[in-house]
Amino acid sequence: MKHPLPIIVAEIQKHERKLSAEAPCFIDEAYKMTSYLQELLRSVKEDVLKEGFSSKDEEIHFFKLVKPYILGKLIYYNKVYRIETACPASNGNLHQCYFGLQLRELKQEYKEHICNSEFYRYYSSGRTDRDEHYYTLGNINYYDGLNSFVFEIDPNFSTYFDYKVAKIIANELIYNYLTTKLSPGLNPDVLLQDGDAKDIFWTQTKNALIELIYALHAADAVSHGKLGIRKISMVFQILFRVSLNDIHHSFHRMKTRAGSRTAFLDQLKISLEEYMDKDL
Repeated sequence: MKHPLPIIVAEIQKHERKLSAEAPCFIDEAYKMTSYLQELLRSVKEDVLKEGFSSKDEEIHFFKLVKPYILGKLIYYNKVYRIETACPASNGNLHQCYFGLQLRELKQEYKEHICNSEFYRYYSSGRTDRDEHYYTLGNINYYDGLNSFVFEIDPNFSTYFDYKVAKIIANELIYNYLTTKLSPGLNPDVLLQDGDAKDIFWTQTKNALIELIYALHAADAVSHGKLGIRKISMVFQILFRVSLNDIHHSFHRMKTRAGSRTAFLDQLKISLEEYMDKDL
């Protein structure tokens, strides 16, 4: 099987985790992921054009799953980079209005170009009976009234509908990104229905919490390391009702601070050992 999806997903997620830990801010991460995915897609295209496919099943697998995953991520990170670099403010009403507008535009695009289409109903239902028509080369039917960009695609590396799947994947990612931007706390009172949860709050410094988050990420202690720093951070922000702002900058300051770079983790170890000694 050419470029099996699990291998492609693992490679991309590994790169995402690396940049999530190293990039000083999300803008930098989005830019570097865009460059990485563009090069990955170019490399994969070169391989496909050179070697082709060994079977129809392999071709369908590639254009239904593999290419749309790479391209969908590429569209997502490029869009996020454009949104972030045009953002007018870091907080306040202008900030909220900007991301609110982006979300409305995304929903409008979904209504006009995706949700009512025959292909979207086919894709979302999980059907496979027309896979050979949608995901093999040479079946583009211009009588269907396709979008004009179809004239710019490489017919040797696109079935047209692989791009449609990529857009669906990208739109879902962008939607999650925008809703998080608009509601960073995701309304903790809804997520934490138990009334006792209102008494849960972080009493150490924000830097201490960031140190803990990065430690858990580095040890692959959450979801086997498949979650990025931001997602883990969001869980803690929701749980403890605390805003951590740009944790990447805080982490990079920790890497160069005087004394122990893991001051909170060092203190945790000491506190736990002292607590254990009380039971002896």
